[in-house]
Amino acid sequence: MSFRANVESMSKIMDEMGITELDLERQFLFGVYRKHIHLSKQQAATVAMPALGAAPAAVRSSDSGADSKTSGYSLKSPMVGVAYLAPEPGAKPFVTVGASVKAGDTVALVEAMKTFNPIKSDKDGIVKEILVTDGQAVEFEQPLIIIE
Repeated sequence: MSFRANVESMSKIMDEMGITELDLERQFLFGVYRKHIHLSKQQAATVAMPALGAAPAAVRSSDSGADSKTSGYSLKSPMVGVAYLAPEPGAKPFVTVGASVKAGDTVALVEAMKTFNPIKSDKDGIVKEILVTDGQAVEFEQPLIIIE
């Protein structure tokens, strides 16, 4: 089987199983070969359900900035990665809908290549909407939070 066919086959299996990341490791006589693969496919906008115990705030996934009903500044992801809304699992989130933020406040983290990058607010305001869920894969320039 060709390399391309192997990749296509793995991609199809990962897609069917809902897997977005894969770590490969193979040991050789003189060392270890490691490879981290992150597959990402742009999909149509979907409505995300908030986690249990979370406030029934306006939490949704979106491919574009603010829609016609939403106004305000859209804070976007500066990179492809995985968005986290709290500093660690089970911890209090950085921000919630209705919270006041100041320029420079950390509002989320985006993990890329096993590095957690703080996403800081560009301006002062009130968090009007959180557009991603904790642990959601995000694309470059994808809106994360609306600040009014």
